[in-house]
Amino acid sequence: MGTYLFIFVGLNRMHIMEENINPAESLRIVSEQIKLEMPTINLLRAEVGKVIVGQTYMIDRLLIALLADGHVLLEGVPGLAKTLAIKTLSDAINVDFSRIQFTPDLLPADVTGTLIYSQKSESFSVKKGPIFSNFVLADEINRAPAKVQSALLEAMQERQVTIGDETFKLPYPFLVLATQNPIEQEGTYPLPEAQVDRFMLKVFLDYPSKEEERQIIRANVQKEGMASASNVISIKDVERCRSLVKQVYLDEKIEQYIVDIVYATREPEKYGLGFLEPMISIGCSPRASINLALAAKAFAFLQGRGFVIPEDIREIAPDVMRHRMGLTYEAEAENLTASDIVAKIVAKVEVP
Repeated sequence: MGTYLFIFVGLNRMHIMEENINPAESLRIVSEQIKLEMPTINLLRAEVGKVIVGQTYMIDRLLIALLADGHVLLEGVPGLAKTLAIKTLSDAINVDFSRIQFTPDLLPADVTGTLIYSQKSESFSVKKGPIFSNFVLADEINRAPAKVQSALLEAMQERQVTIGDETFKLPYPFLVLATQNPIEQEGTYPLPEAQVDRFMLKVFLDYPSKEEERQIIRANVQKEGMASASNVISIKDVERCRSLVKQVYLDEKIEQYIVDIVYATREPEKYGLGFLEPMISIGCSPRASINLALAAKAFAFLQGRGFVIPEDIREIAPDVMRHRMGLTYEAEAENLTASDIVAKIVAKVEVP
C-alpha cells in the first residue's frame, strides 16, 4: 500500500493531507473533488457563452489548454471570434492580458522587450515587452517573419525571457493563445516547425450554423451593445483545478495506447498502416505523447471524471497531433490532410 497526496478544498483555503490509502479510494476522493469544482468550470463556460455564440468546440479547447498549462493555435478565416474568445476568457478570469498584432515589419524586441539607454544615468534599463502578461494573444501570428515568431520560443517552453544578459521569469499562469489565417491566404508565412511543436493544441474553426449566425447578428445590433464578460473566477480557482487535473488517473494501458498512436506516425507499417508511410515525411515528436496525456487528463476533468478513458484520447488526438506531422507531396496529391491521417491511425490502433 503506497502513500498518496490528496488535496481537500475547504470554503476558504486548500488543505493538503497525506494518508496511506488504496488506489480505489484515491480515485474516489479525486472524483468527488472534481465534482465539487464543476460548478466553477460551468460558471466560466456560461460567462464566456454570454459573449461568444456557439463555438463550443473552441471554448472547450481553450479550457483544456488553461487546465493543462498548454498553448493553443487557432486557425480559421477572419471573423470567427478567435480574438474575441481569448479576450473574453481573460476577462472572466481577471488576469493580465496583452495583444500583439503580428505584422511583416514587427521586430523581436517588440514582443519580448529591449534595453533602453538613459543619457542622464549613463546606463541601460530594461523595458519589458507585451509578452510579460498572463494571457498573450499573438494575433495573426503567421503574418510576421520567422525571426519574430521564434522570439516566442523561449517564452513558450521555459516560461522565461532573456533581454540583454538578464533572464526574467514570466508571470503565472502564462498562456500563449495564437490565431492564424489559413496559409493559402496571401501575405502569410508558415510557422517554423520548432515553434508549432510547442503549441499543445491546434484547433481548426469552421463557420457558425445559420441559427448561430442569427444570434450573432442580434447580439451585435441590439441597442445596449454587445455583452461583455465579468470576472467570475480567480487565479486561485485555476490553480486548484490544475492541481486536480494532475491527479486524474492515467492507467498504464492508456499510456501504452498513447504511445502506440504517436508511434504509428513514425512507423505506420508496424500497425497495419503501411499505405500511410509514403504520406508522412515526419512523425510526431515525443511532445505529442506528453501533451496527449496532459490534454486527455484535462478533457476527462471537464467531463467530471477522475480517470482517463480511451474515448478521451480519441477525442483530443487530432488537436494534439495534426500540427506535429510532416506530409509528403504524395499526401497533398491524394488530398489527405494531417487530420485525415490521425483519424485513420486512431481507427486502426487497437483500443485497450
